[in-house]
Amino acid sequence: MHKTIKEVMSSPCITATLQDNVYELAVLMKKHDIGFIPIVEGSKLIGAVTDRDLVVRGYADKHSGSTAVEKVMTTDLLTIAPDTTMDEAADLMAKHKIRRLPVVENGELVGVVAIGDLAVRDAFIHEAGAALNEISEHVH
Repeated sequence: MHKTIKEVMSSPCITATLQDNVYELAVLMKKHDIGFIPIVEGSKLIGAVTDRDLVVRGYADKHSGSTAVEKVMTTDLLTIAPDTTMDEAADLMAKHKIRRLPVVENGELVGVVAIGDLAVRDAFIHEAGAALNEISEHVH
């Protein structure tokens, strides 16, 4: 039987809302040593902000720390269900060149899986490594 994402995802995960600002997200990322924060309304996923978003869409575009999250967040997120297999998640990450996937059930955020989460299982080290190579291939 294939292992599912539910077995390795981070849950509960650190989230933020549209009431938060860029500075507050940077502080959360530093405090929790993370680079990805889902943006929610209640428990419904509406977007996400990465550490790269803060730099590229935030500070490099000369937005101040008080800039609303909405100005820098990504809204067209690829998501997966908790019963997605690790193989399927690794394939999606490689295909779309992404390192993190929000896990959504019935429209609600239930966790986040990162490429490193797939590597924690011996059987999936090869798949996660291959996915990470594919993801990182075009990153400069």
